[in-house]
Amino acid sequence: MKPNLIVPISLVTMTIACMAPSLRAQETDTVKLATQVCATCHGPRGDSISPAFPKIAGQRAEYLETQMKAFRDRTRADPMAQAYMWGMTSQLSDDTIKKLAVYYSGQKPAPGRAGDPKLVQRGKAIYDGGIPAAKVQACTTCHGASAENAALFPRLEGQHAEYLVKQLVLFKSSMREGGNAPIMHAISTGMTFEQMEAVAAYLMSK
Repeated sequence: MKPNLIVPISLVTMTIACMAPSLRAQETDTVKLATQVCATCHGPRGDSISPAFPKIAGQRAEYLETQMKAFRDRTRADPMAQAYMWGMTSQLSDDTIKKLAVYYSGQKPAPGRAGDPKLVQRGKAIYDGGIPAAKVQACTTCHGASAENAALFPRLEGQHAEYLVKQLVLFKSSMREGGNAPIMHAISTGMTFEQMEAVAAYLMSK
């Protein structure tokens, strides 16, 4: 019996050896795409410097994959999506999107940046408890106490405050569509611009 077992084991070993260069090439292609193309806006590891573009290092892979597909399918419709991401994702395959999502989710998120203490405190109160008078539920319901909840809700911890405010405004005005837009429209409708700034300042400081 032993001689018969040697052949399949050898074949498996040879197959793995042949696949290894191909797998490494795919990983290299993904890193090149991220560090040479996507880096223009998001930085080489997803830690964007400009608040015009979100930080995506450490973002949930499931969320990133869903958003990239929504950009490609043009179901996420907002001005920035149309100006940048529709074109950038138009030629990406499902496999490439998945690999990019895994790459960015594996990057270490940059630490948050401190804001005005009083504004941060007001933002924390809204994030944790909502705005009952305006029927705005607590952000923790979907995003979790630490602002890094799983699955299809994005990680918000340490995100650019300016970017977060812009997204809330887009949700409120119904200029951002697709995905969780209906939920966020209902929530942001009850928020003032000042309250949005406070929540964003709190999240950026985490």
